[in-house]
Amino acid sequence: MTKSVFITGTDTEVGKTVVSCGLVKALQNKFSIVNGFKPIAAGTEMFDSVEGNEDALALIKVNSSELDYAEVNPVVLKHAIAPHIAAKLEKKPVDSVLMASGLQRLVGKSDFVVVEGAGGWHVPLNEQGLMMSDWVAEQGLPVVLVVGVKLGCLNHALLSAEAIKASGCNVVAWVANNLSEPSDISKLNISYLQDAIDAPCIAELPYNTSLNANLAAECFDIDTLVSQI
Repeated sequence: MTKSVFITGTDTEVGKTVVSCGLVKALQNKFSIVNGFKPIAAGTEMFDSVEGNEDALALIKVNSSELDYAEVNPVVLKHAIAPHIAAKLEKKPVDSVLMASGLQRLVGKSDFVVVEGAGGWHVPLNEQGLMMSDWVAEQGLPVVLVVGVKLGCLNHALLSAEAIKASGCNVVAWVANNLSEPSDISKLNISYLQDAIDAPCIAELPYNTSLNANLAAECFDIDTLVSQI
């Protein structure tokens, strides 16, 4: 049976993509076919003559399978803003069914799928009240929370963990991603969260402006993650 996890963050720009790509690489040491999936992305650019979302293209580069762009990122919006606003501006309603069917197709050809979210946990997908958190709950995905270690991270992490639980989902693990040079305070924050979050910390990523998937992959305790799923 294919295993999968959903990667969410305490905020936007806390390192979900480097965590997702690093997890894909690390899991490839344990499973034969590991692929990343970005069900919805907002913000496109031209990369090597291909227009796409930077996060989705990063996943494509580390995936085990050679996949078309749409297989990795079925719903893509041009504007780098909240999905429901981008969809309204582009007159392109977010198709959550397409997101789900895309996930199921990728699950069918993978041993493990790492699903990267957009923004934080409660990201609106449309103006009718559908949230990314609703979609994750519908798919029954276990959740890995990426905590951007910075001032305010305790509040953000605890609120996110509480919200995930309230949505009917389980935080099976979390990752501490240092967004600045480690200090005594950041170490104390991580130590506090290790006690406060009812799930194991499977990685502490060092502050590194050049951090990539290969470097991140070396930080993960994959056996602990897999044991939680």
